[in-house]
Amino acid sequence: MSQFKRLLVMLGPQMRHTPALQRAAALAQSNGALLDIQVFVDDIDTFGLMGESQARDRLLDDNRQWLLDEMEQMRDLGIDVSTDLILTRDLLDSTLQRIEHLGCDLVVKDVQHEPALKRLLVTPLDWQLLKESPVAVHLVSEIRCPLPRQIAAAVDLASLGAGEHLDQQVIGAAHALALQCNAEMHLLHVCDAARTHLADFGAGTVTMPGFDGSVRKAQRMAFNRLGDHHGIALEHRHFLEGPATQAIAHYVSHSRTDVIVMGTHHHDALRTFLGGTTAHVVEHPLCNVLAIKAPR
Repeated sequence: MSQFKRLLVMLGPQMRHTPALQRAAALAQSNGALLDIQVFVDDIDTFGLMGESQARDRLLDDNRQWLLDEMEQMRDLGIDVSTDLILTRDLLDSTLQRIEHLGCDLVVKDVQHEPALKRLLVTPLDWQLLKESPVAVHLVSEIRCPLPRQIAAAVDLASLGAGEHLDQQVIGAAHALALQCNAEMHLLHVCDAARTHLADFGAGTVTMPGFDGSVRKAQRMAFNRLGDHHGIALEHRHFLEGPATQAIAHYVSHSRTDVIVMGTHHHDALRTFLGGTTAHVVEHPLCNVLAIKAPR
């Protein structure tokens, strides 16, 4: 997989030098990629918060000036950058239009942490991007360094079809990013015993004697074969157990990992294992996720 060539950074009208902007600028500077900084102003929220058109115009003018200043400073650093201010009533649709118009291959955005109750009422924009974006999405919560120093590829070990191909894409993306950033690459998989139980056709969940152990052994063998195939050192392989989201969050909290590279599906990012886990891992305050799209 080649390095990303054109990056779209999504910012809000009150956002300035956020973790996402710092990460995107560092990535663009490291390999000469084009950087598009886009400030999206929610038209509905703007009119709701500001009854006077003068206040709205001041907000827009302030952001235009900041974008001009930021563009000048980044160009002085040798970054090829463009900027735009977008007033919209549909953030997702406007973002998708910008991706297509600019020909971006990576979207970089700060994580939007939402209260649980709000998530029940409104699908967060981050989740919508994971599902709808035609290109990879890097959701940034916190950065320790502008460029990542340790990157982990989280694989599902699907043995057939698109799942297997997606694992290869995830590893390829993690490897390319590690090369670009001179970072360590790690490989991880979560073996969740709860997902290996057999359903008894309406009579509840049935666990066959020894079934969990057999599945765990088979997954570990498949994991090591994958690691051997890609030349990943034993000390850089992490075979985790437990609920996937909790296991990954615990791993990130107790390691130097800066980016988790995961897969997500176009058709339903919240129901498939890979997509669902990716969406929920994003909620952890220390997890920076690079979501790779499954092939259509």
